[in-house]
Amino acid sequence: MNITASYTDLYQLTMAQVYFKTKPDGRAVYDYYFRNNPFNGGYSIFAGLEDVLNILETLKFSTSDVTYLEQHGFEKSFLDYLKEFRFRGNIFSSMEGDVVFPNRPILQVEANIIEAQIIETLLLNILNFQTLIATKASRIRHSAKTEMLLDMGLRRAHATGGYYASRAAIVGGFDSTSNVKAAEDYNIPSSGTMAHSFIQSYEDELEAFRDFAKIRPKNCVLLIDTYNTLRSGLPNAITVAKEMESSGEQLLGVRLDSGDLAYLAKKARKMLDDADLGYVKIVASNQLDEYVIKSLKDQGAPIDIYGVGTNLVTGKPDAAIDGVYKLSEYNGEPRIKLSENIIKVSLPSKKQVYRMLDKNGMFYGADAVAIYDEKNVARMEHSFDANKSLELTRFEHEPLLQKVMENGKKVMPSRTVSEIAEYSKSRLLKLPDEYKRFQNPHIYKIGLSTHLKQERDRLVKKHKF
Repeated sequence: MNITASYTDLYQLTMAQVYFKTKPDGRAVYDYYFRNNPFNGGYSIFAGLEDVLNILETLKFSTSDVTYLEQHGFEKSFLDYLKEFRFRGNIFSSMEGDVVFPNRPILQVEANIIEAQIIETLLLNILNFQTLIATKASRIRHSAKTEMLLDMGLRRAHATGGYYASRAAIVGGFDSTSNVKAAEDYNIPSSGTMAHSFIQSYEDELEAFRDFAKIRPKNCVLLIDTYNTLRSGLPNAITVAKEMESSGEQLLGVRLDSGDLAYLAKKARKMLDDADLGYVKIVASNQLDEYVIKSLKDQGAPIDIYGVGTNLVTGKPDAAIDGVYKLSEYNGEPRIKLSENIIKVSLPSKKQVYRMLDKNGMFYGADAVAIYDEKNVARMEHSFDANKSLELTRFEHEPLLQKVMENGKKVMPSRTVSEIAEYSKSRLLKLPDEYKRFQNPHIYKIGLSTHLKQERDRLVKKHKF
């Protein structure tokens, strides 16, 4: 998608103009993080980083952008600056696809304060949304186990958000998408079946199936619930499957899109098997999510492929993730934001995050946030409870924030969406099961190094009235 630097909120530019007039050379560090896992879950899947970096490498204001902003009263000198605007900062980040948790930096921007301010909205917009959808996809994958998952949500998505949703779905564990544009641009598998209207356009359902199979014999899936699933749709599909066999082809599957999916899938499986069509797969769709799929699996429904749409691409029921972007350092000096709500008190200074690994390389259940140049974090303190701490010397410390952009250019190798998805899968395998359950998951511990906690407490005392 073609994005220019005007893809931002107006207040980013009004602040940027003040910076331009008063402190154009200020150097800032901003943290990106979120405060709660979506869906009341125990983890999130970080997604959208590759898109953000690719956009930032070429981000600029177009001539029409500058002309438009001139109408909003911005000064000529600032507009001249915007004509030459480029992001030339550094970005340190968790790897896309990693398992991440609330209230710890996931990404840090280190840049001229004007540049860092202007990119805030774009960064939040992409990372918040893709992380939400990738997390939803991961939960659905957890329920589906090894069965195939197809993203079918574009028509129900929030306009062009469906483009990024399809990408994030693959990161989170889906196998393919019906979204042709996303599949083309991101080189991800595409697949699809047919609509009821195709069958309705014919006088006879069997004729519709025959034409479809004749023209599209490869990966042919027939939708069997337009009229009557077991009395019409499935018998006609069996007839076509036998005709395909005689011409050296095979019907890939039949799709159920309404009714009691568990009951119909069991009946369909028996009818197919009785017709010696054990290879024909059963595809199910219709308002699926992680809970419905888990229920279908628990009932023993013989479903091979799940097509998930609305509930995936809209992130239902949460719709948004509460990601924020907070200033933590300015010209080498730590900065903090206070709040009466203690969870909203930000963490100062440029930082590193260390993940604790046990002797088997599994995630222990704790990430420690430290000042960026701390090399040995022996203990992590609870953010606000002075009586809680954790000794860390027995764990391997894995640094999570890696430099991915330097002076506005990517310094990490590009990865395909499929490679990111494989990485995410490998990281999830290191996360103990108690954090993956849907009901009352374990809470992953996030703590501060003693040095960082002292620095934060000093600034709280300094600024508190």
